Amino acid sequence: MAKSMSQSFQSAVLRWIVRVCAFLSAAVIAGIVCYVLYMGVPNLSPEMFAGKYTSDNASLFPALINTLTVTFLTLLIAAPAGIGAAIYLAEYAKRGNRFVRVIRITAETLSGIPSIVYGLFGLLFFVTALHWQFSLLAGCCTLAIMILPVIMRTTEEALLAVPDTYREASFGLGAGKLRTVFRIVLPSAVPGIVNGIVLSTGRIVGETAALLYTAGTVARIPETVMGSGRTLAVHLYSLWSEGLRTEQAYATAVILLVVVIILNVISTRLEKLTKGRSING
Repeated sequence: MAKSMSQSFQSAVLRWIVRVCAFLSAAVIAGIVCYVLYMGVPNLSPEMFAGKYTSDNASLFPALINTLTVTFLTLLIAAPAGIGAAIYLAEYAKRGNRFVRVIRITAETLSGIPSIVYGLFGLLFFVTALHWQFSLLAGCCTLAIMILPVIMRTTEEALLAVPDTYREASFGLGAGKLRTVFRIVLPSAVPGIVNGIVLSTGRIVGETAALLYTAGTVARIPETVMGSGRTLAVHLYSLWSEGLRTEQAYATAVILLVVVIILNVISTRLEKLTKGRSING
């Protein structure tokens, strides 16, 4: 009886600790969001969405377009490479292979490297060695290297989570390895793959240090990807570091917050859609 009461007390204590931690986490996030909205929404103005940046309007429109461009090009480079590498590691490489373990450890190590280190690498390799100068392409390639481990690891875990009975049933019906992977395994792992891509997208949108050394801080929309330009995060950093346009910096933070929320909503919709299709399929 006493042992049962002790276990019930411990369970109640742990339950309340979890609730308090969840409440504190939600309160911190809500506080940050409310503070950004309170400081930024009153400073939003039509001039901030002008097509061209000037010292008078501090327009964020060029930075918004550059953000969308960088996000699209980075995912275009990193997503196929990361998904392809994950397919090889999960489906074709022998399980327990030492080479596979080395790749996994390397990917996990690269995921923890500070972004400024990637920025310095991009500066030395893409900007200086390849003579790309400060350009969106140099920034995209640097960000692609930075998010590649995230996409690769999340995709691999999603593929490994697919039951082996799916593969065995496909092989039993006479399907080959390639058809099994792309018609059975990969569609079942799409929700997890989408989550990894969305996490990477959020990191791209909020990245500053790596782009300062590669894409530059020019407040304009470049004519080509070989031109320099700033993203929303870099635009926010530039305005705040100058110390002269803190109001516009808060307004930019609101737009950046809205972009992240929209990406999260889209990811949730895509995840539900892909789950429904995989179940129906």
